[in-house]
Amino acid sequence: MDLKQLINDCKNNNRKAQEQLYKLYSSKLFAVCLKYSRSYSEAQDNLQDGFLIIFNKIEQFSFKGSFDGWLKRIMINHVLQQYRNQTFLSLVNEDVADDCEIDLDDDNISLDYLLKIIQELPDRYRLVFNLYVLDGYSHQEIAEMLSINIGTSKSNLARARMILKAKIEQQKNEINKTFPSAR
Repeated sequence: MDLKQLINDCKNNNRKAQEQLYKLYSSKLFAVCLKYSRSYSEAQDNLQDGFLIIFNKIEQFSFKGSFDGWLKRIMINHVLQQYRNQTFLSLVNEDVADDCEIDLDDDNISLDYLLKIIQELPDRYRLVFNLYVLDGYSHQEIAEMLSINIGTSKSNLARARMILKAKIEQQKNEINKTFPSAR
C-alpha cells in the first residue's frame, strides 16, 4: 500500500490503516518526543497523545508538502503545548553572550553522553536548544511557539550552550584523569 492510500484510509478512520501508520512512524516520532520530554515515560505518553491528535487532524493534511514534516510539526506542537499548559516555562531575560562554541573535536565524547546532558538541561533551555540547534527553527519561530520574546530565546540558547560546554569540559577532564594517554 502506498503512503497516499494509507493516509486516505486513515482519513476514513480505518483502524488497520491507523495501526500501520503508527507502526511506520512511531519510532521516528518517539525520537522527537524523547528530545523534548523530560523522561522516557513522558515521551511515551506524548507519543500516544500525539498520535491521537494526528488521527483527529489527518483530514487536514492536503498532500501539500512533506507528510513526515507535517507529523513532526504536530508532535512538536503537542509536546510544547504540554509545557505551556503546565507552566514549566518561565521567562528568563539574561544577558549571556551567544557565541559559546562547544568543542567536539575529541572522539572521547559519545553521542549517548551528549543526548543525556541535553536531556538534563532545564526545560526552557532544552526546548530552545532542541528547536534551534536540532530542528532548525529560527528565534522568531521559537519565540512564537513558546510564547516568549526573541531575546529570551537567544538568551536561553546561549545559557544551554554554556551548560553543555561546562559538562563536556568536565567529562573531558575526567577522561583525561582516568586515561592520561588519551590526550
